[in-house]
Amino acid sequence: MNATPTGALLLCRADPLATRPPAQLLREQLLLAPAGEGWSVLVPEGRPWRDSGESVERVLAGWASAMAIGTSGPVVALWWDGERAGATLASGFRRQVGYVWLADGTAVGEDEAMRTFAARLGLDPVLDVQSLEPLTRPDPESDARSRLLGLIAVLSRAGLELPPGLAPGESAGQLRATAQAHGAQTVQWVGWRGAVRAEIQAVEDGLDHWLGTSHERSPVRAIAALQLGAGVPLTLWGLRRRSPGWVVAGAVLILHGCAGLSAERRRDPTV
Repeated sequence: MNATPTGALLLCRADPLATRPPAQLLREQLLLAPAGEGWSVLVPEGRPWRDSGESVERVLAGWASAMAIGTSGPVVALWWDGERAGATLASGFRRQVGYVWLADGTAVGEDEAMRTFAARLGLDPVLDVQSLEPLTRPDPESDARSRLLGLIAVLSRAGLELPPGLAPGESAGQLRATAQAHGAQTVQWVGWRGAVRAEIQAVEDGLDHWLGTSHERSPVRAIAALQLGAGVPLTLWGLRRRSPGWVVAGAVLILHGCAGLSAERRRDPTV
């Protein structure tokens, strides 16, 4: 993989309809496609590492957290460059779990990370963990790309089904061409006003479902307050670290909180 271009994929444990709104907040032109039952894949254009020289690993970590918060489901970020490749798992507010391989396939990580991967993704704690463990052991015939392909093969048991040809090791341009050939949708920044409208609509749809299945009062107001409380410091932390991905993660929380309070107030003016 010494000559492998830099690229990345975001594997979201959510359908495209739920994935699209938070993906718009990444302020990156993305392609969105279904990737099996209950899965979506996002293909980024790659401007942060192509134009600004940022680390693809660091950018993907922030994006994965933002998407995990926005979709309420786990997200696996796959990334690679000429020297290394890796996978980062984000799941809500839990600490991220990552694993890295050098270009020649040498594992640089803790074995426990793979067991955590399996647990948080709902994989089989015996069979799937046994399939993940070889990815952490020496194998002179496996380079970094084949390690990522091995991880994808295990995730396929949980329903992941990437479009044909969409695989690690390709450049962002080649990945996007492949995704477009399979009918992927374009997702791009629509401005804060459009993002707020979309988020309020999503929250209201959620309220309709909640009130249609429960006689109890919706907990949206309390959840929205928690999201605001967590989003503000996370955004400030991202600004201090100069990390666009973490700034977006904080912005997603703030937007969710504001949209939740707005939707609740519109539904019940006495709130």
